[in-house]
Amino acid sequence: MATIDLADFAGAGIPQSTHSTRFPFYFIENANVDLDDAEAEKGSALAANDVIQVLDIPANSVILAAGIEVLTAQSGSSVLTFDLGVTGVEVDNFVDGFDVVAAVATDYAAAPAAYQPIIIGATADTLDILIASLTTTNTGGLFRVWAIVADVDGTRKPGLTALGS
Repeated sequence: MATIDLADFAGAGIPQSTHSTRFPFYFIENANVDLDDAEAEKGSALAANDVIQVLDIPANSVILAAGIEVLTAQSGSSVLTFDLGVTGVEVDNFVDGFDVVAAVATDYAAAPAAYQPIIIGATADTLDILIASLTTTNTGGLFRVWAIVADVDGTRKPGLTALGS
């Protein structure tokens, strides 16, 4: 099993593309998850159980929803399935067993019925694609991974007395 980092700001904990409002919710995406790039980064052929880190998630956040969109269909593999989640927490929380071989451009992976938000604690983490199954050598495929994230960092100011105390 290998871990391949394709997050734009690798380990920096910086959202790749943020569209924010005055509320602490935002949308992030990585529209350049290229399986050829993942293979080049790994230095060998992709294999089942490889983890591709695709989005950096800041500490003290909740991932409310996430998904995968096919931009360019993969080729070469006769079996290829993806899971999407946070490795070490729930690796298939947002997508479970997405059949990439059957997918065509503009397809979205379906969310599992029992998915739930994932809380990222005091340490930043990544949203990951797990290659759940893969047979034969893959020769391409471009995907967009997106997430809706909420900042749940505390807003209390230490040292200030609360009203009415």
